Amino acid sequence: MALSGEQSEAEVLLELKDIDMRFGKVNALAGVSLKIRKGEIHSVIGPNGAGKTVMMNCINGLYRPQKGDVFFKGQRINHLRPYQRAGLGMARTFQKVEVFGGMTVLDNIRLGRHVHFKSGVLSGAWYMGKTKREEIEHRQFIEEEIIDLLEIEQIRNKPVGMLPYGLQKRVELGRALALEPDLLILDEPLAGLNLEEVEDMARFILDINEEERWRVTCLLVEHDMGVVMDLSDRIFVLNFGNMIMDGTPEEVQNNPEVIKAYLGEEELYATRG
Repeated sequence: MALSGEQSEAEVLLELKDIDMRFGKVNALAGVSLKIRKGEIHSVIGPNGAGKTVMMNCINGLYRPQKGDVFFKGQRINHLRPYQRAGLGMARTFQKVEVFGGMTVLDNIRLGRHVHFKSGVLSGAWYMGKTKREEIEHRQFIEEEIIDLLEIEQIRNKPVGMLPYGLQKRVELGRALALEPDLLILDEPLAGLNLEEVEDMARFILDINEEERWRVTCLLVEHDMGVVMDLSDRIFVLNFGNMIMDGTPEEVQNNPEVIKAYLGEEELYATRG
């Protein structure tokens, strides 16, 4: 994780400026602003209905806010669609696993490499020249880097739909990593996992963020406060579409408004223990 003392000097990778998002009379986000700096694990917390997933959808292009701007690598991207944002280096996993159950683990992960293919239609149709070389290179990356990192060698050729939920979560993470993103949005990656699976997923997130091969900036939406406090460089707190605060885990733990809105005395005590 990035050192807190370097936080103010680090390069801003993603910035939200005064984002408003409404659904009828419901104001899901109200003037939300946020800066994610390169190298961070920046978490977003808040009660159910706080606007966390709406915020993620505005970032990756599923929603277009009625007001405000989204900047990625210094470029305003309000007009870009999700696949265009992916091409810039933004990847995402979802609350509910989004995998192709009838396809193998390898084939699911390979789908994440599509933005890196540069060969033309003719070469692809005949599977020759540049296309063949590209596929060999991409296959090596997936099998030697992603499969190894996520420890899924034994299931690489199995249909994803036949796998336990926890392994399906790994496959979805692998597909996101296949894009080689600069920013990885993790929308409740620990939901539905048992204790051992939670520990494994937390370890994978740290490796993705810290290992020299990856160094991926992570935006984490999660309800497991113990994991959030352990992993995060900074934490952004939402409540009813409004920002309560954006600070270090220590600052969040000790903020009375956060305690009242979300953590609660018992949960706060547990995270400190």
